[in-house]
Amino acid sequence: MTQCLDTPTAPPTGISTLVELLRWRATQQSNNHAYTFLVDGKSEGSSLTYAELDRQVRAIGAKLQQHNAKGERALLLYPQGLEVIAAFLGCLYGGVIAIPVPPPDASRLKRSLPRLRAIVQDAKASFALTTGRILETLESAGLDFPEFADMTWIATEEVDLALADQWQDPAADGDTLAYLQYTSGSTSTPKGVMISHQDILHHSSYLQRACGYTEDSVTITWMPYFHDYGLVEGLTQPLYNGHPCYVMAPFAFIKKPIHWLQAMSRYRGTHSQAPNFAYDQCNRRIKEAQIADLDLSSWVGAGNAAEPINPKVMKEFAEKFAPAGFRWEAFAPAYGLAEATLLVTTSPRLQTPVLRAFDTSALEKNKVVEADPNRDSSRILPGCGQLVCETKVAIVNPDTKVRCAADEIGEIWVSDPGVAGGYWNRPEESEATFRAHTAEGEGPFLRTGDLGFMHQGELFVTGRIKDLIIIRGTNHYPQDIEWTVQQIHPALRPDYGAAFSIDVDNEEKLVVVQEVERQQQEFDTEEVITSIRQAIAEIHELQVYAVVLVKPGNILKTSSGKIQRRACKASFLADELGVLADWSENPKIKSNYKHLQSEVDSLLEKVQTAH
Repeated sequence: MTQCLDTPTAPPTGISTLVELLRWRATQQSNNHAYTFLVDGKSEGSSLTYAELDRQVRAIGAKLQQHNAKGERALLLYPQGLEVIAAFLGCLYGGVIAIPVPPPDASRLKRSLPRLRAIVQDAKASFALTTGRILETLESAGLDFPEFADMTWIATEEVDLALADQWQDPAADGDTLAYLQYTSGSTSTPKGVMISHQDILHHSSYLQRACGYTEDSVTITWMPYFHDYGLVEGLTQPLYNGHPCYVMAPFAFIKKPIHWLQAMSRYRGTHSQAPNFAYDQCNRRIKEAQIADLDLSSWVGAGNAAEPINPKVMKEFAEKFAPAGFRWEAFAPAYGLAEATLLVTTSPRLQTPVLRAFDTSALEKNKVVEADPNRDSSRILPGCGQLVCETKVAIVNPDTKVRCAADEIGEIWVSDPGVAGGYWNRPEESEATFRAHTAEGEGPFLRTGDLGFMHQGELFVTGRIKDLIIIRGTNHYPQDIEWTVQQIHPALRPDYGAAFSIDVDNEEKLVVVQEVERQQQEFDTEEVITSIRQAIAEIHELQVYAVVLVKPGNILKTSSGKIQRRACKASFLADELGVLADWSENPKIKSNYKHLQSEVDSLLEKVQTAH
């Protein structure tokens, strides 16, 4: 169990909703600094006190109440900033269930709109809160989608603040749904995780204690609001804890990673979270000369989660930014998922991150055996922290539902009052995922679909059930193969590769698809492909069936930063990748699969028609 600290900033025990929480802050700490937006990640833009935020939120809530929107669902479509914070809380003030979703990109409407339409259909959303600019973008695109036409669209910057005086308390309680967090499933079947007021407040109390938030904390966040990491710990936790929050746009970080660390330095940030790739970007793109002006000594909670954690990236970051005062102990590797509201495990404040060596061959047989870290047969795994406060975890055989022995890898099952209530309008999936019981009758548990084990109080995550590559009866984790590939040549883009298996004549075969850096597309592709095949053969004892080097943009990720391996596999089989160079044991494989897929699609259509 993670050490949970008592802090002096917890809200009164009688508060049961985010509505009551903000009202209390606006009354008791009206002039305290709540949020500031950093334009381009650098200069200060708009800023809000709790009283100013409450006034905006009441006006938006009253606007929704004019439309009798209580109980309805509303999309939130915004650029990162303070507007979306007010809109999110405004929905709750109006008794409306918020749905944070990525704003449509004018240059990529064809890619973003199918998922957006699917979410609207699934949630039966009848409102959309957005900005006038985004509304103009959608209107100018001439979209003829009945889902959008039937919705009420509100540009919240045009809402009259005088409406705040007309707001009526929606009489919500802890069981009232606050928002739907849509997971990164397929485009056609998105699933909305139902987060109640009780879920978010309970989890916020956990985060406050487990992550060491105090009255002197300062959050810097660029994680997007539609991601659970960004919404819960990035934007909601500062409200719960009552400390200042500085908000950047994700694009500001991507454009210049130094802006993130400069903000941490300038505002004496104590807590900021990001996936592994963000720390890697800092390692690669921030110059030594820029480090001299940084002071990262105040950083005590450098959260690292949302995608597989690479120990090498952590070590490089700590070494590179040690001259700026960054401490290795500031890293807080963590593990979580939207279905658990956010975190299941995390590293306590300023506790040394745990790295352990395990025998690779044992791991492939779902066994846990510690090994000498200096031996080639070992694999270094990063611990994802200890259980957050009173959270319970069981490691369970996903097939038999029997609890695993201490030295066995199994599916991670979670139990806690902060676990969400289920998926919106999906009772069967909710029952199977959120209310699972072990063969011994223990439960209910949330089934995460992730594989791992507990070792000396630390959770280690080894992969996902559906992503396992099983060749000749041996388990191989795709992220291990992907990391091996990405170390081979600087032209291979880190964290943008996909390893998966395909069936060839009833035998599993390994395929690797890897993006190439945009600025480094001139290199000996044949030599690199040969090196990839050789490295995988030597390190993983696997023969590669096909290697494909592709242009940037071909490896899709979920909103939480996970590689969409199944989507990449589908693109490979359909011959739809932007190929720079490739090699295959059988060059005809893709066209054969494309023909087979056409036959399968035709059969499915016939079956659907028959039913």
